[in-house]
Amino acid sequence: MFSNQPPVDFSRRQNRQRFAQILEKVRSEFKEKSPKRSSGPWLESVNPADPKEIVGRVRIASVDQAQEAIDRAAAFFPEWRRTPAEQRAEILIRAAGILIERRWELAAWEVFEVGKGWREADADVIEAIDYLHYYAGEMRRLAGWRQTQQLPGETNVYLYEPRGIAGIIAPWNFPLAILTGMTAAALVTGNCALMKPAEQSPMMAVHLLEILCSAGLPSDACQVLHGGGEIGAYLVRSPKIHLIAFTGSRDVGLEILRESYTHRPGQDHVKRVVCEMGGKNAVIVDADADLDEAVNYVIDSAFGYQGQKCSAASRLVLVREVHDRFLARLTEAVRGLRIGPPEDPGNFIGPVIDAEAQQRIERHIRLGKKEAKCVLAMAAPKQGYFVGPAIFSEVDPGSRLAQEEIFGPVLSVFQARNFAHALEIANNSQFALTGGIFSRSPAHIDKARKEFRVGNLYINRGITGAVVERQPFGGLKLSGIGSKAGGSDYLLQFLEPRTISENTLRHGFAPPE
Repeated sequence: MFSNQPPVDFSRRQNRQRFAQILEKVRSEFKEKSPKRSSGPWLESVNPADPKEIVGRVRIASVDQAQEAIDRAAAFFPEWRRTPAEQRAEILIRAAGILIERRWELAAWEVFEVGKGWREADADVIEAIDYLHYYAGEMRRLAGWRQTQQLPGETNVYLYEPRGIAGIIAPWNFPLAILTGMTAAALVTGNCALMKPAEQSPMMAVHLLEILCSAGLPSDACQVLHGGGEIGAYLVRSPKIHLIAFTGSRDVGLEILRESYTHRPGQDHVKRVVCEMGGKNAVIVDADADLDEAVNYVIDSAFGYQGQKCSAASRLVLVREVHDRFLARLTEAVRGLRIGPPEDPGNFIGPVIDAEAQQRIERHIRLGKKEAKCVLAMAAPKQGYFVGPAIFSEVDPGSRLAQEEIFGPVLSVFQARNFAHALEIANNSQFALTGGIFSRSPAHIDKARKEFRVGNLYINRGITGAVVERQPFGGLKLSGIGSKAGGSDYLLQFLEPRTISENTLRHGFAPPE
């Protein structure tokens, strides 16, 4: 039976001491894990808290190398498809065991490569472990054939088969969990996988491929292609790719959908696309809410990992009766947050991922100061890609600040006349990924269940941190298409169903050849 991996309890001193030692050890390994430059283009991964510190280097794949990888996967696919589902599932289970052994080390790599805090980094690693265990179990459930109806003299069976070659295009903000989840789903269902990790987090992909191979995965079943948008676009347009699994921005996701559904010469199939495209998520605080509880959860949801989650709270809707009190308490609580390098566990706000993200977020903060009332804009360290938290009130629900996904520590606050008006504001978005309410009214909670149109609705708790199987994750509207990750129907997207019907009333048998 599946069970989720428990997080590390960093309130225990021995765990804090152990992780601090592993951070030092991993930092000493950077040069060992980073091959010296030779001819050809290289991609450098840097520490966003200190961009002068190089975390790792990987070779950038050319288009020709991408085509070679596609050809290798296509040649190996028939063998991988014939591999029993139980054998494929066992590889995932062994890989999960290796991740468990290396979880502290992998979390430390995330602190340096993508600027995650201790708990956030640990959570990403255990989510990857959960995906491996859960999808292995799900494939065992789906394997084999099922008889649809029993009829005299006839058999009718229903079964699933893999699609072919899957292009996995993953983001940097959950560099191990999301890459592992999409890749594991492709592999355990019998597809060959080509991983294209984000440019900002190549080292986590290096570790994942190493772990999968150590678990017994054939090298041609899964390959990694490092690079930028050119490589991702090549996979999407290739007539030999059968499936694209993508997590990222709305604009890139829509382009992938357009390109994937364009038929090209030599393509004998329609591509399947699994596409998760972000959010502009709202939290409602009702007039009777527990404000102490809500403040803590809103801070975690809006500013955890610097707001760099598709599930993060970027809009806060306050019912009029609590607006002033709650906004004042929230502002003072955020003002007390420490900003600095994430290897120091006392820092709540770390760096954003790179200079481009830093500049984009700062542009939105400048825009907010023109369009709305700036309640708080904290200063940030000059070294590294830091941006201080910003809170804006009196925001126009139709403004750019209210509608565009910023992907940073920026929170827009709205005042609602009543709970019905709060729901109206919350639903006024092209995105519909996560949402939350804080209320003690059974009637209002029931109304939110029916009318708050998001893929994942959270009631009286934070809106980030979905757990595999417990809270299958995925959105509505322009937040994505496809079944929810970590849910019981997710693997079906990577499979093709077949029906086989046979008349068994034979008149004798032909002799064997």
